[in-house]
Amino acid sequence: MTEALTAALTLLVALDPKLVEIVLLSLRVSLSAVGIAALLGFPLGAAIAVGRFPGRKTLIVFLNALMGLPPVVVGLLVYLLLSRAGPLGALGILFTPSAMVIAQTVLILPIIAALSRQAIEDAWREYEEQLRSLGANRIGAALTLLWDTRFSLLTTVLAGFGRAAAEVGAVIIVGGNIDGVTRVMTTTIALETSKGDLPLALGLGIILITIIIAVNAAAYMTKELAQRRYG
Repeated sequence: MTEALTAALTLLVALDPKLVEIVLLSLRVSLSAVGIAALLGFPLGAAIAVGRFPGRKTLIVFLNALMGLPPVVVGLLVYLLLSRAGPLGALGILFTPSAMVIAQTVLILPIIAALSRQAIEDAWREYEEQLRSLGANRIGAALTLLWDTRFSLLTTVLAGFGRAAAEVGAVIIVGGNIDGVTRVMTTTIALETSKGDLPLALGLGIILITIIIAVNAAAYMTKELAQRRYG
């Protein structure tokens, strides 16, 4: 164990090219997925928060339930969609980083949409009368509340990124864990551990844990700063 940890630290200090490549691909995939999920999830959450329509409560329950989607199920569904026999097979992106981005987006979209819906709905209850008195329609109110809750939404984005960065089940199914192409931190850790190559697995594990801690610390600090500044 000591030898493996020493070798892992050596890889980190030396900025091993293979390790750096894997980390950069992981960040590119996760950040892309979070960006897409935020662009889709924020408007969806805002629309549900300020909207009043039949089936709204059922939609909220369904959206909250999707937050617990099993990653392997998401990976299987995306695999079926992108396979040659699937409806999107003509795109030819299975076993590519693009397929991994899609899988992670599907996985974290409900999280971002549900959490943003809750934050915006809480603000809507507080400012509804004021916004109506100013003549704001529901679209205008939704846009105003999106800006007003931006710090809470940033925390939501960070939570989504943490979920995406730690994901392994879905990406290994749709990415195939191909060396130099779709091998990210989580899938490499699983593979190298099964092979008994602990230095690389430990090195990536240290980086992954550091990223997750940093993301959670950033989310906490953002919330604290927002409360101190705006109450």
